[in-house]
Amino acid sequence: QVQLVESGGGLVQAGASLRLACAASERTFGAYAMAWFRQAPGEEREFVAAISWRGTVTYYADSVKGRFTISRDNAKNTVHLQMNSLRPGDTAVYYCAARDSPVATMGGGAYDYWGQGTQVTVSS
Repeated sequence: QVQLVESGGGLVQAGASLRLACAASERTFGAYAMAWFRQAPGEEREFVAAISWRGTVTYYADSVKGRFTISRDNAKNTVHLQMNSLRPGDTAVYYCAARDSPVATMGGGAYDYWGQGTQVTVSS
């Protein structure tokens, strides 16, 4: 069982940056593809970014391309989401997810483990 703990959320103004972190308990973290999803109030959960086990393949939602960057440090069992040029539309609870496969994908149903989420609020 992989446990995921997100951190780094907060309240910022539009145009600011935040860096989210996800710490994983699993010693074989390097074998898992990782992703970030988000869910705004009243909205369905949506894909944000994903990264393969070696970090060589990444995917992004169109809405965050060029602003967000996903990265991972397998030696530290962590994955990050660098978020720049934040917009009010980015306001949501951000969830880290792990897939019991080295292959990254954008489908939420493919991920086996989820964190509790961290709130990101962007004011205008």
